Amino acid sequence: MSLLGNLVSQVARQAMNPADAQHNPVNQRADTRRTGGLGDILGSVLGGSQGGGYNPRQYDRQPDNGFGLDDIIGGLTGGAQRGGVSAGAGGLGDILGSVLGGQRSQSGFGGKGMLIAVLMPMVLSWIKRNGGLSGALSKITGMGYENQARSWMSNQQDNENLDPNDVNRLFDESEIQQVAAHTGANEAEVRQGIAELLPEVVNQLTPKGNLDTEAEANEEIDQIIGQLSNRLGTLR
Repeated sequence: MSLLGNLVSQVARQAMNPADAQHNPVNQRADTRRTGGLGDILGSVLGGSQGGGYNPRQYDRQPDNGFGLDDIIGGLTGGAQRGGVSAGAGGLGDILGSVLGGQRSQSGFGGKGMLIAVLMPMVLSWIKRNGGLSGALSKITGMGYENQARSWMSNQQDNENLDPNDVNRLFDESEIQQVAAHTGANEAEVRQGIAELLPEVVNQLTPKGNLDTEAEANEEIDQIIGQLSNRLGTLR
């Protein structure tokens, strides 16, 4: 089972839902605040997925292909591709790439599911740029977020999310502006989304509550980014 498979498949399923923009519109008045658990934006995406299948608690995970990663690709390609799609990390970049690639010619497509799908590779790239999982966690704790980082790795407590106003200490303003321009979200929503998604990604990459799976986590991040780069040609 891949570490991020369940999270990616649920985000992708919600992002490709035609009703996403109506159920979870972006560019609303955002009350940016520190949240717990999945938070406001991520919770509305994952909590609103039909049929369940996503459990944020590490010690009670569901199989990452409960929905069927081949179903996601098949849905995006009109059913042309069935079978032969890996349910492991090797297929996750293709899934995100298919979702994002189908929207590249559009702007302001409006749904929070798509916003989270766009933020996923941004968060993974940030982890990679900072030396992988342990390097990213070292940077976060070094900036005074030790309690938050500890809660992200724990499998006994909800995530203590970042204050969205502190996201600019980790991510460049230009990155936030670019996501806002491409999704139609306002910058406050982008910051809120990052503040909620980064903790959940770390949570899923540390299923044992420690860094025992770091090598697997970093390899999976590399695979996803590599596949996205090949498909979209946008990630470095």
